[in-house]
Amino acid sequence: MKFSLLSTLVFASPGLAAGTGDWATAYTKAKATIEKLSLADKVAMVSGVGWQKGPCVGNTAKVDSIGYPALCLQDGPLGVRYPQNVTAFPAGITAGSTWDRSLIYARGFALGQEAKALGVHVQLGPVAGPLGKIPRGGRNWEGFSNDPYLAGVGMAETIEGMQSAGVQACAKHFVGNEQELNRDSQSANIDDRTNHELYLWPFADAIKANVTSVMCSYNKVNTTWTCESEKLLKGILKDELDFQGFVVSDWGAQHTTVGSANAGLDMTMPGDNFSGGNILWGPQLTSAVESGEIPQSRLDDMVLRILAGWYLVGQDSSYPSVTGWTSWNGGKGGPDVQSDHKTVARAIARDGIVLLKNEKGALPLKKPASLAIIGSDAIVNPKGANACVDRACDNGTLAMGWGSGTAEFPYLIGPYDAIKAQAAIDGTTLTTSTTDDATAGATAAQAAATALVFINSDAGEGYLTVEGALGDRLTLDPWHKGNDLVAAVANTGKPTIVIIHSVGPLILEPILALPSVVAVVWAGIPGQESGNGLADILYGSSSPSGKLPYTIAKQAADYGVDIAKGDDSYVEGLYIDYRHFDKQAITPRYEFGFGLSYTTFAYSNLKTSSISSAPGTSIKAPGGVANLYDTIATVSATITNNGAVSGAEVAQLYIGLPSSAPVSPVRQLRGFNKVMLKAGESATVSFALRRKDLSFWDVVAQKWVLPSGTFNVWVGASSRDLKLVGSLGS
Repeated sequence: MKFSLLSTLVFASPGLAAGTGDWATAYTKAKATIEKLSLADKVAMVSGVGWQKGPCVGNTAKVDSIGYPALCLQDGPLGVRYPQNVTAFPAGITAGSTWDRSLIYARGFALGQEAKALGVHVQLGPVAGPLGKIPRGGRNWEGFSNDPYLAGVGMAETIEGMQSAGVQACAKHFVGNEQELNRDSQSANIDDRTNHELYLWPFADAIKANVTSVMCSYNKVNTTWTCESEKLLKGILKDELDFQGFVVSDWGAQHTTVGSANAGLDMTMPGDNFSGGNILWGPQLTSAVESGEIPQSRLDDMVLRILAGWYLVGQDSSYPSVTGWTSWNGGKGGPDVQSDHKTVARAIARDGIVLLKNEKGALPLKKPASLAIIGSDAIVNPKGANACVDRACDNGTLAMGWGSGTAEFPYLIGPYDAIKAQAAIDGTTLTTSTTDDATAGATAAQAAATALVFINSDAGEGYLTVEGALGDRLTLDPWHKGNDLVAAVANTGKPTIVIIHSVGPLILEPILALPSVVAVVWAGIPGQESGNGLADILYGSSSPSGKLPYTIAKQAADYGVDIAKGDDSYVEGLYIDYRHFDKQAITPRYEFGFGLSYTTFAYSNLKTSSISSAPGTSIKAPGGVANLYDTIATVSATITNNGAVSGAEVAQLYIGLPSSAPVSPVRQLRGFNKVMLKAGESATVSFALRRKDLSFWDVVAQKWVLPSGTFNVWVGASSRDLKLVGSLGS
């Protein structure tokens, strides 16, 4: 079987973490502190105290002798879960759609500030697993992209932002948790090269960014539970990738006392089976250490790693404690931590919008005399934005998916709210039909010059079922018969603009076949500032600059992957999303990286350097061998805004490996640069290529190898709109 190589490899079992590089000072402190701890103290620091036995979703006991607090671990990746008065940011997939490093960092920093102010020590995010290979996968929206390079940038920028603000980040879910169906029993049977070049890649970037914790997932990989896999936890994370922090289990993902500890698990959560039973560490861990089943050195390593993360981000000095709020009292009583973060939330909601179609000058809107606003997705849930626990319903506008990766909206600006405000300024008459009734929608459209139709597609975590969907989506069609609603409106003959809030790709062929559909706006999962960000684009105060972080196909079968009912053999290997479409010569409806603007851009002056032969240092460092991250080549190009308005363009660099490499995808994203340009303005964009970006994983040598020969180079506006073509060699 394809996964046999990885499953039979014997990895070196590292001893105590070394504490090198940026971690050196933290480890010096941790090693001094651990000498003061008893066995009971150490066990307390690695064992959750049990579900709902502390204010946070995960809690450990405090250790007074060293001034160590009861550690608070709290969801989630788009905002702090449960407390009131927090910012509900756009989801990871919408942050990824911005392709904007600075905005992704700013979102991470704001997340970290809010978590710290609430007394959270470890915030459970960002998300690199699922990567998103399956379009119907329930939690894809929590991550940044199904391209490992873009996802890796999202991980690194978010982690650096969060930890600069003082909270520990947790990269999750490691690894192969690509669907919700059977997530707690399925084996993801991933071959070694595919794992390294796709699924491990963004986790390596997270470790390079000094993430303090990694969460192991519910599923198995190559028939072994991830939280019990010595090959994954010790062999790959702690040895190959030189991870200096601690591994924490997903909640209830631990299966044994001794096996998990000796495999490399460092902290168990929540500490029981959610009802006080099946306690695998705590007293059981103490007994296993005393009997010698678990070496004392392994327990010491767990504690060192946890302490080092605490010291690394400075939580040993004047760190706030949880005050007032708990996860179990409705989140009431805590501080208001929002500050001015709504500005960041709005910017991402705006710049994450992807304009897919725009004909006949439909957008931007220019003080229209009348508009029809149609669809339940145009308004906030009439029962309230937070009416459904963990957002487990699709009533009203979709601004986040459902599950543990949610937060409480402090407010939610619906599309209708923002359009109504602008319409009052412009003198526009609004006609509304804010249900999904097709007949009512058509009637509203007939009373206006232009119709705006809002549809959506929701998904989430599998412990909740919404309209028959157990986490994963049932189909790639809009919910609530959205195609029928759009058709009824468009068949009136009125110009129809379709706005879509979706967790992932939809099949848009029925909508695009309608002649009256003049524009399609992909608005993602935009968070609390949904309507304001959308209005910024619809009315032209900003030109759209988002790009798709995945491919939109013409039919679901074109993706070549789907939800597996049993174990998943990953037969597609490296070929997911655009890599698959390129290999099979399938024409997508909208390719990875696609997105229109209100202006146009020209590309010119491609320049490539030679590939450096300098070997660099081969020592291990967080993220892998240090020289993998050395810049060994550069590519540059000139981008010119040759349109009439200002706008931002995302120039994308794709690389094709030379023939000396094993069979590989035609091209792979290996750089991007977003540049804002005034009309008529030009700028040079540069791309730094790291050794890893030009290498493949050699399954025999068990290392990254830089192949000899000539690399193909493309710079363009998407994975198919390749404006400039060149080559790269030594």
